[in-house]
Amino acid sequence: MPALGAPVMVLATLGMVILPMPPLLLDMAFTFNIALAMVILLVTIYARRPLDFAAFPTILLIATLLRLALNVASTRVVLLYGHEGPEAAGHVIHAFGAVVIGGNYAVGLVVFLILMIINFMVVTKGAGRISEVSARFTLDALPGKQMAIDADLNAGLIDQDQARARRFEVTKEADFYGSMDGASKFVKGDAIAGILILFMNIIGGVVIGMGQHGLGFGAAMEIYSLLTIGDGLVAQIPSLLLSIAAAMLVTRQNTDEDMGQQMSHQMFNNPQALVITSAILFVMGVVPGMPHIPFLLFAAIVGGFAYWRIKQAQAAAVAEAEKPATDLMAPPPQKELSWDDVQPVDIIGLEVGYRLIPMVDKEQGGELLERVKGVRKKLSQDFGFLIPPVHIRDNLELPPNTYRISLMGVACGEANIHPNMELAINPGQVFGHIDGEATRDPAFGLDAVWIMEPQREHAQALGYTVVDSATVLATHLSQILTNCASQLLGHEEVQNLLEMLAQNTPKLVEGFVPDQLPLGVVVKVLQNLLHEGIPIRDVRTIVQTLSEYAAKSQDPDILTAAVRISLKRLICQEINGIEPELPVITLVPELEQILHKTMQSAGGESTGIEPGLAERLQRSLAEATQQQELKGEPAVLLTSGVLRSTLAKFVKNTIPSLRVLSYQEVPDEKQIRIVSAVGNQ
Repeated sequence: MPALGAPVMVLATLGMVILPMPPLLLDMAFTFNIALAMVILLVTIYARRPLDFAAFPTILLIATLLRLALNVASTRVVLLYGHEGPEAAGHVIHAFGAVVIGGNYAVGLVVFLILMIINFMVVTKGAGRISEVSARFTLDALPGKQMAIDADLNAGLIDQDQARARRFEVTKEADFYGSMDGASKFVKGDAIAGILILFMNIIGGVVIGMGQHGLGFGAAMEIYSLLTIGDGLVAQIPSLLLSIAAAMLVTRQNTDEDMGQQMSHQMFNNPQALVITSAILFVMGVVPGMPHIPFLLFAAIVGGFAYWRIKQAQAAAVAEAEKPATDLMAPPPQKELSWDDVQPVDIIGLEVGYRLIPMVDKEQGGELLERVKGVRKKLSQDFGFLIPPVHIRDNLELPPNTYRISLMGVACGEANIHPNMELAINPGQVFGHIDGEATRDPAFGLDAVWIMEPQREHAQALGYTVVDSATVLATHLSQILTNCASQLLGHEEVQNLLEMLAQNTPKLVEGFVPDQLPLGVVVKVLQNLLHEGIPIRDVRTIVQTLSEYAAKSQDPDILTAAVRISLKRLICQEINGIEPELPVITLVPELEQILHKTMQSAGGESTGIEPGLAERLQRSLAEATQQQELKGEPAVLLTSGVLRSTLAKFVKNTIPSLRVLSYQEVPDEKQIRIVSAVGNQ
């Protein structure tokens, strides 16, 4: 039955607009309208939070439509039967026209206009402004609240169910204040309609009374004015009650107290204000010529209430003083520290400024979460292990358009981006200049320009590579994770790899850790491979090689060299695919002999190379690498197994595109083509 209430009321409203109503039914409808307005006002007063009465905008709309329909129905009755007498339009309208305003239409008109001014200019206008501001502030704060919920969820402070409930509460609050902003427009329009209906009824009634029923101007003015003003008062009193209810609801604080509790706690909690008020009323009451009884009566009432509040405060202080001394001296109980108070750092963290929050908010069209998920999936497939999740949170300490990428709590990258613009990157050869904000691509350091979206096609025609801001951030993140892949692999990830391998080859993994090798050594070997850009997808070959060499050595560097030889086909495929020929750069024999002697004397460290020789070697290798890149071919330095590891570390940061291989790491089916030989000149 409750589900039929709203449809029945809407249909009844349409019926009142279309069909004529007898006076008795009109009296019942007006009485119901007044009762409904009073119920809504009282429910608003006793609601503890605005969201406890979330249906208020809909109820306000239905009540407004009901009142307007009653205005139409009563106008029809007044204009059709008003000439028959004051009771022709029903007893309710007659009572308001005769009793409330004393039968004087001039007084009634003034009272009605005062009610309209109060309703339209004060209550409705103020409530509408508050609704508009509350809706805007609530919607502006929505992304930040959702980010705070995600941050609490990622930090483990709440679980999934609590996060879901909080998201629902935030969404419900935004919907409520948005609906209230629209509902306030109905209240404002209703107040304007009441004024227009009043004058239309008076003018129409006088014209009909004089033209159709032969009444004189004075008689017609008196009859139709009394009925019209009574009709207007019957409609505007519920309208004023609903306007007050709307104003109360939007001005309420979101606390778990009803209005009476809030007022009593906040207005009368300080007896000093009551004492001063009582003293002022007393002084005004004893001034000659002033009405003594009202002022002195209320001075006594306020003073008595202040005295009662002071006694309450003194009793509470005495009760507090009579507590045992041990309770007063004892420090407040504190929760014992535990490991829960030590928050682990995020393996991969992404912090964004407040203007970048819409990029991670799906409801605002943000694509960054999906882009980050795609980056993790792609790198996990390329490297051969699961990339840890990226914890995204807002950071108000960052500039608004700045993001920061961190690994193990250490910042590894930071850049400024513009969410509503696109980045035109200069790949090395463009055919013109484009206007915009000059910058650099954060991932690769290329020259770039921030442009507006309409400039995209023009920039592409000039040879620029144009990407959106989410792609810029995702590419930067991918580049950092690629360069730091070895830091993302830990004991937990390696153990998971071994467990996955055991599902297909249980005999190979059985007894491997810790009988043959400690888990830490296996982790170090895999980290060495990732550090040199070698994926660890072929875990089976890696474990087989480590099992074979475990009895000979447990040095991670020696084991890494053995694994590299086993993965030589994969390494060469990563360099130049399935090409049958591998172009390489070699060292002249004399230089290799010098380096061998230098390494032996320096204990195998690259820092032992004589500074002048190291500088010339680095310059020659850089020139040879540049020549290979200009040809569009990979740059590979081929050397002996003894020097490979040292030279790889030597060129790692200075010439990152140069790959260093040993003779044993070239597959038999690959043909070697020497493109240059580096000497010690």
